[in-house]
Amino acid sequence: MSSQPETVNAPPADFASRVHGTLLGGSLGDALGYLVEFDSLADIRATYGPAGLVDLSQADGPVHFSDDTQMTLYTLDGLLEVLEWANGGVGADINACQWLACLRWLKTQGIRPAGSAPEPQPRWIDAQSVLHHQRHPGNACVSGLAGGHMGTVFRPVNPDSKGCGTVMRSAPYGLIPNVPSEAVYKMSSDAASLTHGHPSARQSSGAFSWLIHALAVGGMELRAAVESARLRAQAEPSADPDLLARLDAALTLSSPEALAAHDGGALSGGLLTDALGLGWVAEEALAVGLYAVLATAPGAVSPVEHFLAAIRLAVNHDGDSDSTGSIAGNILGALYGEAALPGAWLQLAEAPQLIRHLGGELVKLTTAA
Repeated sequence: MSSQPETVNAPPADFASRVHGTLLGGSLGDALGYLVEFDSLADIRATYGPAGLVDLSQADGPVHFSDDTQMTLYTLDGLLEVLEWANGGVGADINACQWLACLRWLKTQGIRPAGSAPEPQPRWIDAQSVLHHQRHPGNACVSGLAGGHMGTVFRPVNPDSKGCGTVMRSAPYGLIPNVPSEAVYKMSSDAASLTHGHPSARQSSGAFSWLIHALAVGGMELRAAVESARLRAQAEPSADPDLLARLDAALTLSSPEALAAHDGGALSGGLLTDALGLGWVAEEALAVGLYAVLATAPGAVSPVEHFLAAIRLAVNHDGDSDSTGSIAGNILGALYGEAALPGAWLQLAEAPQLIRHLGGELVKLTTAA
């Protein structure tokens, strides 16, 4: 991978802020998008007005995050278990711990896997009742785990599935410092195989985690980090052409020249999804989230303003709004840290202290002297 920019892998001074920003930013984007996940753009505008859904305060009742944040937190907890073993001087199989974490998440959904699956030992996260809700989990995530066999690259489950259930849960891999960027990519792409066997699902997940790592740990500038992730995706043996095409489109359409040609504004609604896809599959969800962040960066005067503009763009369309909103929120939190998070949204958010607790455990386990 000699063509890749060298990544600084030690945690930066503001690492804790970037961890919390990534996790909470993803949950806020997820929550806004979850309000309209299955609605058409026409229905969104009919309900919320011509501008669409723009604020969590428009929710008719309590605000909730979806399975995207649930699975992100369980992904993180699986990594915490690996780090706990490592800090005790014991090596652990990373993907096996991820599988056990996913099986524990599956149990919160009221689903037990086939008899061949192990019974994981319970952990702190499993007792948090706020996570024991069914929030429309993806079919491939459920079926890939419920079969009772640990999916791998060489023994895939759901071999034809490239749903976005891999990408939307994969930000935590990018938050692990003191490891090579290649290790981040491998952890993420290997874990995608637990539920999805299609190359695009694995490679999209790896590229997303690579991007989060470049921002949150490496401190790279936004567009440079995205271009780095694009180069890493291209370097993959048998790189998936659909993923590369979507990444290229997100970069090209968000360029200053392209934005100027569109009267200085970003593509939105139907134009956005016509260009990049609806987000139900991995490479489309990643591309929409990326474009929303890139295209709104030039006009933003503060991290919070950038966050609000990007998340609104990421969720107001006909597609998988919670996943595209979650991905955009993860990216913005990794880029700015907690400075990106709107205070009013945090007041309405579901279980922010739970998310902070898990993020704090990651910081403690990876930065302790």
